Amino acid sequence: MNYAHTITVSLPYEEAVSRVKQELEHQGFGVLTEIDIHSTFEAKLGVESAQTLGDYVILGACNPVLAEQALAAEPDLGLLLPCNVVIRRSPSAHTTTIQAINPQTMVQLSAAPEIQNVADHADERLLAALAALEEESSSK
Repeated sequence: MNYAHTITVSLPYEEAVSRVKQELEHQGFGVLTEIDIHSTFEAKLGVESAQTLGDYVILGACNPVLAEQALAAEPDLGLLLPCNVVIRRSPSAHTTTIQAINPQTMVQLSAAPEIQNVADHADERLLAALAALEEESSSK
């Protein structure tokens, strides 16, 4: 099983970040965290390290209803929440890569049968968001 769903879009990086947030919201996810890895590398490791990496952000997306179900079934699953979504673009790239965690990973790590249902619903919503982004990108 692949632990990530990955698409590549022709959207500029900043537009891709904005559109990902919109599509996640459309699917019932809120963005709890936003980690700008590029800025962190620049501050902690220097400009050269950040430039080598390129643009890179990790969004911590959470669907409260699904998170509640997962944590009710197995409180330890908080270690796997929120669902991470990465938007990245290397300095020489002409496309932007968008990746979302495959929620089925939770099923592999949990013995609670209720987790399958939560993972299925989260997966369905994340895949719908990615499909909308891919469709939008291909129509431009």
